[in-house]
Amino acid sequence: MKQSLLEISQMSVSLPFADKTVDIISDISLTLDRGERLGIVGESGSGKSITALALMGLLPGRMTVRGSLRFDGQDLVTMPEDQLCRMRGRRAAMIFQEPMTALNPVKSIGAQIAEGRRLHLGESRSDAEKNARYLLDRVGLAAPRFDLELYPHQLSGGQRQRVMIAMAIACQPDLLIADEPTTALDVTVQAQILDLLDELIDETGTSLLLITHDLGVISEMTERIAVMYAGRIVETGPTQHIFGHMAHPYTQGLFAASPHALFQTGQISAKRQRLTTIPGGVPDPLQRNIHCNFADRCQYAQNDCKKEIPNLGPVDPSSSVDHCIACFHPHLSKRMA
Repeated sequence: MKQSLLEISQMSVSLPFADKTVDIISDISLTLDRGERLGIVGESGSGKSITALALMGLLPGRMTVRGSLRFDGQDLVTMPEDQLCRMRGRRAAMIFQEPMTALNPVKSIGAQIAEGRRLHLGESRSDAEKNARYLLDRVGLAAPRFDLELYPHQLSGGQRQRVMIAMAIACQPDLLIADEPTTALDVTVQAQILDLLDELIDETGTSLLLITHDLGVISEMTERIAVMYAGRIVETGPTQHIFGHMAHPYTQGLFAASPHALFQTGQISAKRQRLTTIPGGVPDPLQRNIHCNFADRCQYAQNDCKKEIPNLGPVDPSSSVDHCIACFHPHLSKRMA
């Protein structure tokens, strides 16, 4: 039986504005087992990155967290900052979206990789540098071309992302959060980075929380998926099951707009098929409703969809598959799709 490493229960993240406090994230509940791979997918503005920052205790100062957020049994919400600092990098690590802003421009890449091992594992400078050299080799930045004394600006985007991965895995964390790890990389480099992550995670047994808008990446890299919209989870379940049995109209819209997903499910034939788009956009947190926030974009919306927020519950209570959805009329959307 698998053990839960990360348990999130009814987590909300709020931000005060001039006359009110607004929830950016609302009632998120997720679990991640040891060695498991979970993907969070959704459009920009859905709250994916804020969720990741909340897990790492890196939210901007004005944002506050409510609910339960436990990592290996420890409460992250009430954990003192010094204890969080000891956990970050050692037990949980994060690959950020843009390595050029995440890496220190005035420190060599070798020093930045070695820093974590010196801080968390107490290694000497020479031992940490030897391990930094090994890690750079491991992520495909081999000597002598990629010296420890190089600086981030001397590397390409894909090379900087590899440095970020080396930093993240330096202390062999239990949890690796990858926030859009292939953003702004060309297709070939994206494939190389994903293959590298896949190999490293298999080797170490690290749990992966992968955040992306790319359904093709989700299909290749994860076992379970959580679909986010306007700060809420709207659908969860085993990745391949959802790819074949998507129930929420928003999930259906994402798949219909993604060539990767359509190829995966065999919905694109030899003939060219026009991709669809979801009308409108993700609502600003200040403009969110007290009913289903997708109702204004949903072609299947009924009167009750604009009266209250649907709870996340099983699509089919009699099924053994843990497939949940926050929608009043999932069967209507499947019947009319």
